[in-house]
Amino acid sequence: MFYEKNMPFYMTCPQPWLAEEVWEQDRDRQIMKSYYSGRAARLQELVEQECDWMEYDGSRMYDAYPDPWMLHRLCGKIEKKFSEEGGSLSDADREDESLTDLIGVLLYNEMYRRRCRRRKCRSFF
Repeated sequence: MFYEKNMPFYMTCPQPWLAEEVWEQDRDRQIMKSYYSGRAARLQELVEQECDWMEYDGSRMYDAYPDPWMLHRLCGKIEKKFSEEGGSLSDADREDESLTDLIGVLLYNEMYRRRCRRRKCRSFF
């Protein structure tokens, strides 16, 4: 591409401070995750693993409107994996679905974070 005028260097690298913001947000997130209970921390790890598997171009995670049925099935998959690994599922958790709700909240939050991060990264390229 040919430009009539030379561009100053500061305009060729837009917003270099964004990397520092991302690092600061990740550090704050790690600090807040350290306050999770043992069970919630293990569930968060499982959620992050599943999101890592789904993070590719064309993934359903990045659809404009993710399918609620797919998200519900993914929550069930994470819950099953948690119980297979020796996670304690009390009768109260099975009855009132509090564990499923917690997995859903963790999953939706993680997906939201990754979608925002992807949107920010794509705006630079």
